Amino acid sequence: MKIQERTGAGAGRSAGPAQPSVGDRLPTAPRERKPALAALAVLLILLGALGATTLVLQAGKRIEVIKITKDVPAGTSVTDSDVTSVLVADDPGIHYVRWSQLESLKKLKANSTIPAGAVAVGEMFGSGSRLPAGKSTVGLALKEGQYPSGIENGDTVAAYRVSSSSSSGGSSSGSSSSSGGDSLITGNAKVSAVPEDKGSSELVSSTNYAITLTVDSDKAAELAEAASNGEVALVLVPGNGN
Repeated sequence: MKIQERTGAGAGRSAGPAQPSVGDRLPTAPRERKPALAALAVLLILLGALGATTLVLQAGKRIEVIKITKDVPAGTSVTDSDVTSVLVADDPGIHYVRWSQLESLKKLKANSTIPAGAVAVGEMFGSGSRLPAGKSTVGLALKEGQYPSGIENGDTVAAYRVSSSSSSGGSSSGSSSSSGGDSLITGNAKVSAVPEDKGSSELVSSTNYAITLTVDSDKAAELAEAASNGEVALVLVPGNGN
């Protein structure tokens, strides 16, 4: 009788709430999907790739343009010795003067003084000379000895009237009205143009050189008259930046 009671009691204790099996999972909340954020991320990736591609293409599209290597005074044209070619990124907003346009550029005049190192753009040049008020240009045909060696565009020189018996290189200032003696015509003439081959060792002393000076307008007539008579000598003025 006791054995049966124990058995019944044990069976009663084993009964209880059902436990979940090991293989079952607890229910979870459904994951929230955000398609808008995913689309935005994809769009940003595409934009980044497009921007990088554009930069690469722009960097690869380069053009050959003209760079100024020597100062070009206002009202003068460039020469072969004044320029070189450089490569720059093409920009429709900048009117670069291409290297292929050099011959056409030589026919134009600088609207203002162009410093060495500047890249040439169309706005720097015009078809006519734009000299400052009160200035004129005078062309001189000089022989060796009438101008200093190494004279270049942009130099400041003094122009003297010299007699035929005077040394063309050594001049001293005097009264501009005196005749037969050396006299200063102008002390601040600016060299506007010089021949490209003036420094060639093959040139002879009898060769004339067309050197252009920019001077005060009231000195232009006197300088031109002296030049036509072969009575002009130029002296380089110290301290003009050369």
